[in-house]
Amino acid sequence: MIRVHIADDHAIVRRGLVDIINEAIDLSVSGEAADGNTLIALLRETECDVVVLDLSMPGVSGLDLIKHLKGAYPKLPLLVLSAHPEDQYAVRVLRAGASGYLTKESALSDLVRAIRRVASGGRYVTPALAETLLTHLDSEPGQALHEGLSDREYQVLCRIASGKQVSEIADELTLSVKTISTYRSRMLQKMGMKSNAELTRYAIKNGLVD
Repeated sequence: MIRVHIADDHAIVRRGLVDIINEAIDLSVSGEAADGNTLIALLRETECDVVVLDLSMPGVSGLDLIKHLKGAYPKLPLLVLSAHPEDQYAVRVLRAGASGYLTKESALSDLVRAIRRVASGGRYVTPALAETLLTHLDSEPGQALHEGLSDREYQVLCRIASGKQVSEIADELTLSVKTISTYRSRMLQKMGMKSNAELTRYAIKNGLVD
């Protein structure tokens, strides 16, 4: 039996995932968490074979959470379930150590297959994502301007391009406004830009935001 921990801050989404998993005869839900900190605590208390986690949750989340979990549990497969399209975050998520990336739109049809795949030691990606990985994972940094950004700078870029204020971004990433402003300044310097408007135009043109 493959034991699965689920982490998502929306109770309705968690309930839907539980229903899908429990319908499979070889899978069982071994724990649930509504945020990253709760997931970390859950893993200390209850073992599992796979973690299915949302990319955006309160507290520690996203790439930071993935890196933390891989540092603490290097052999534990992490299947990221996200509302973000594959071309926005998938490459960085897999680089951070996740075993698979699945959009919430495709979870209904692909979740069980993806869990089985990562539980057996494999990776789960869609054919479209596989093509993207061939292009990006082995490419030299700097091929595109945003490829030269750190993971944190990339997170800030996507949020700025989505129209969020510095204070909102600081709250979401649990950082100070000063720190977010510093990341913004570094991005502008690295990308040779001068304003949020330029960052936004670039992000839209390159498909980094919806």
